[in-house]
Amino acid sequence: MADIENLKKIATQVRRDVVRMVHKPSSGHPGGSLGCADFFTALYFDVLNINPQKFTMDGNGEDLFFLSNGHLSAPWYSVLARRGYFDVKELESFRLINSRLQGHPTPAEHLPGIRVASGSLGQGLSVACGAALAKKLNNDKSLVYTLHGDGELQEGQIWEAVLFAAAKKIDNLIATVDYNGKQIDGPVDSVVTLGDLSAKWRAFGWDVLETNGNDMAQLLATLGEAKSRTGKGKPVVILMRTEMGMGVDFMMGTHKWHGKAPNNDEFAKAMEQLPETVGDF
Repeated sequence: MADIENLKKIATQVRRDVVRMVHKPSSGHPGGSLGCADFFTALYFDVLNINPQKFTMDGNGEDLFFLSNGHLSAPWYSVLARRGYFDVKELESFRLINSRLQGHPTPAEHLPGIRVASGSLGQGLSVACGAALAKKLNNDKSLVYTLHGDGELQEGQIWEAVLFAAAKKIDNLIATVDYNGKQIDGPVDSVVTLGDLSAKWRAFGWDVLETNGNDMAQLLATLGEAKSRTGKGKPVVILMRTEMGMGVDFMMGTHKWHGKAPNNDEFAKAMEQLPETVGDF
C-alpha cells in the first residue's frame, strides 16, 4: 500500500526543485510543472513498473512514459533524478548551455529516462500508440502512459491519435490530461474552448476517468482504477484537474506563470512556502 504522506513529502520537494531549477537560468515553465508535481511523484514512486538502474531505450518488460507537453520537463527531471536515473546534483544544470537537461527533453542528450524528444505539442500520443502496439506485438504486458496539456488538445494530431487508438483497440495505453484550464495566452476556453471534454473522449471510443490531480490519495486511486481497466479493448484517459502554480500562492489562479521564472524576491517567497523535505540538490 502506498505511503501517502511520504509521497506528499516527495511532491513538495519536487515543487521546490522546480522553482529552484527555473530560477537559476531565469527560464522555464513553473505553472504547469507545479500543478503536475503530484502526478509525476505518484507515477514514478508508486505506479510505474520500471528499472532506473538498467534503463534501455526499447523499455522491454517495463512500463513506458511519454511527456507530450514537453515544457513540463522540470518536474520530470526531478522525479527521474530522485528515482535514481541520474545524479540529483545534475538538476543544477537545468536549461544551461551544454546541459543534458534541456528545456524540452531530447534523447540526443542521452539522458536516462528520456526516449523521445517532446515540446512540439500534439505528438506524444502518436508516439505512445506506436510504443503500445509494439508491446502488443512483442507479447509485453507492460503499459504505456502519457501526459498532455489541455491546451495541447487544440492540436489536430492529438485527435487523429485518439481516433486511431480506439480503432486499433490499443488497450495497454493510459493517457492523462492536465486539465488546469489555462494555457500560455490565457484561459483555455478563451483561446479555443474544449467543450465537454469527457463526452468527446467517450465519443472517440475511450474509457474516461476523472480525478483531482492535487489530491494524492484520489490520484493514486484513479491511476489504480485506470490500470484495472486496461486489457479490455479500449484505451483509457484520465482527465486530471489541477491548479496551475500549485503550492506557491502568488502563482496559483493565473496563466501568467505558464512560462515565467521568478525573480529573486519571488524566489525567496516561494521557498518559504515549499519546505525542504527529502533534501535539496
